[in-house]
Amino acid sequence: MTDLERAVAGAKGLLFDLDGTLIDSDPIHRESWAEILADHGIAVDDELYRSRFSGRLNPAIVAEFLPDLDAAAGAAVCERKEAMFRALVSRVPPVRGVLVFARAARARGRKLAVVTNAPRRNVLAVLRAIGLDDLWDAIVVSEELEAGKPDPAPYRAALERLGVGADDAVAFEDSTAGVRSAVGAGVPCIALTTTAPAADLLACGARLAIADFDSLTNLWAEEPENRA
Repeated sequence: MTDLERAVAGAKGLLFDLDGTLIDSDPIHRESWAEILADHGIAVDDELYRSRFSGRLNPAIVAEFLPDLDAAAGAAVCERKEAMFRALVSRVPPVRGVLVFARAARARGRKLAVVTNAPRRNVLAVLRAIGLDDLWDAIVVSEELEAGKPDPAPYRAALERLGVGADDAVAFEDSTAGVRSAVGAGVPCIALTTTAPAADLLACGARLAIADFDSLTNLWAEEPENRA
C-alpha cells in the first residue's frame, strides 16, 4: 500500500467532486453546450470543451463565449443548459467503482462531502440518479459561496462543515480547476482521468491519477465496518 493509499484509508473526511468524479457526465454537458452555442454559430468539439468548459462555472463560460448578453439573458442561457442536462442525467452511469468505494467508506465512519461547481438542483438530480442521495454529510455548491473552483473556497467550506482538517482529508477530482481548488485548500488530491489527461492533472498538483475507483476499493478489505 502506498503512502497516499494509507492516507485515503485513514482519512476522516473524503471530498468528492460531482461531474466526472461521481458520474461520467461530461458527454451530456458537452452535448448541452454544443446545442445551445450552435444557435450562436459556435461549434463545441471535444478539445474545446475539455480546455475551456470542463470544471468552470457557467457564468464564466457565458461571459467568454457570449459576451454581448446582458445579465438576465446570460442567466437564462445557464438555466436552459442545466435544464437540458437534468433531463438527460438518468442515462449517465456512475464512475466505475465509486458506489462500492463511497458506501464502504461511509460504513466505516468516514465523513463524506460533495464539492462542486454544479448547481444544487443538478447535484440532487445526479445523486438520485446514481442512488447515492442518502450518503452525504455536506453538499458544498460553489454558486452559494464567494468563489468557485479553481479558488480554494469550496474545499475550505467543505472542511469546515465536516469539522475535518486538511491533513485528515482526501479529495477526488477530475478537472484541472478542481485539482487546483483542492490543493489550494491544502487537501491531498487524487485525480480521475475521466475528463483530462493524467499529465495535466498531476501538473496541477494531484498526487495520483487513476482511471476509476476500482483500484481503491480494496483499501477497506481488512478494516472492520463501523456499526455503531
